[in-house]
Amino acid sequence: MDDISRTRLREIFGDRFRDAPDDRLCYSFDATGREYLPDAVVFPLCTEEVRRTVLLANEFGFPVVPRGAGSGFSGGCLPVRGGVVLSTERMDRIITIDSGNLLAVVEPGVVTETLKEAARRLSLFYPPDPASMKFGTIGGNIAECAGGMSAVKYGVTRDYVLGLEAVLGTGELIRTGVSTAKGVVGYDLTRLLVGSEGTLGIITRATLKLLPLPGSTGTLLALFRDNGAAARAVAGIVAARITPSAMELMDRSAIDCVRRVVEIEMPENTGCALLVEVDGALAAVMAEADGVEAALRTHGAIEVRRATDEAGREQLWKLRRSISPALRKIGAVKLNEDIVVPRSALPVMMAFLSDLADRERLTIVNFGHAGDGNIHVNVMISGTDADERRRADAAVEAIFRKTIDLGGTISGEHGVGISKAPFFEMEVGPLGVSVMKRLKAAFDPKGILNPGKIWLDEGMARS
Repeated sequence: MDDISRTRLREIFGDRFRDAPDDRLCYSFDATGREYLPDAVVFPLCTEEVRRTVLLANEFGFPVVPRGAGSGFSGGCLPVRGGVVLSTERMDRIITIDSGNLLAVVEPGVVTETLKEAARRLSLFYPPDPASMKFGTIGGNIAECAGGMSAVKYGVTRDYVLGLEAVLGTGELIRTGVSTAKGVVGYDLTRLLVGSEGTLGIITRATLKLLPLPGSTGTLLALFRDNGAAARAVAGIVAARITPSAMELMDRSAIDCVRRVVEIEMPENTGCALLVEVDGALAAVMAEADGVEAALRTHGAIEVRRATDEAGREQLWKLRRSISPALRKIGAVKLNEDIVVPRSALPVMMAFLSDLADRERLTIVNFGHAGDGNIHVNVMISGTDADERRRADAAVEAIFRKTIDLGGTISGEHGVGISKAPFFEMEVGPLGVSVMKRLKAAFDPKGILNPGKIWLDEGMARS
């Protein structure tokens, strides 16, 4: 960026334009731990300021990198080519919650939990629940198509985005989608923007679908001797035609990790745990919980614990919620992947991960959303051993290849960013890459928006 472009940005943003070293450093990293220093950071308050920023970028040729809370695990908001980080954190208004039409209109900087709580006060429900929901923003959720534990029953972010307002890479403002339950006029540009990681447009407003708030929940924790038994129990619950609101699997490595930092009683022969929750009307919940318990016991659970009140529910969730904090204590570096395989392939994938850890002499901690086949695979390394890092990188590639061989995908909810760009073509193929690049050129002909993401370009290397 030159002095003229900096001056022009100051004219738009005043003291909301920052280019001091400390300010730039604060917006140079995300949850991956990688750092790329931007030339400047701006904090728009409205759509017009976003539009004017992108128009300036077209005039002067600097990149614009949209950013929510910086909680992503794939490097999607990192300014890998410098330029301006455009933080939407101050565009944080819930514009309306329409109870009659079951929708909300929000700005991108609204924290996900803030929207969920606002809806809850009106007995409404915004289902997407990514692990970052206490600090992650709706704009970031839309950019990455975030999921969460409830996806098994309720789907992911894209299933709740009815319409969008976005600034394209040309600086043009587009409004997509509808505010109605139906709408099939033209191409579905809304779905195209969801999950595009800020490479096609910058979200400035979103119209989101809401649901009635479920009346009650039923929660069970089952303990198994091995991963195979737990995976078969997942299939048994599905075969019983029960759709839980959460179905979380934790393998022995995850359980051992938690037990290092949290006191949780369980039999010593526990090799896997499965947390299942159902929700809805009270009578239906009781019946479904009975059906879940029967399936768990039929498929070899050595113990089933069932919550009888909210305190009991929180106690059962303690194991699952303690995993991420516990991981920080067992490895300096975490290679965090989020593969998805068909549910029927879960036993095969879990066995593969266990064998891979033994073969490569690595600590691999596995947990995740068993109901939709989404496994969070965490390769834990010291970060100081070059041979260990080589083995870890090779293991990640092997995991991705096995995932695709099983008919799965290398990213269920974290996006591609820069972390998975080296493996992108492995899944979508050369033609898929070509078509997406053509779409990118239509939305952002000068390559202004979030360059260097999703696929490998010049200047990027496999790492």
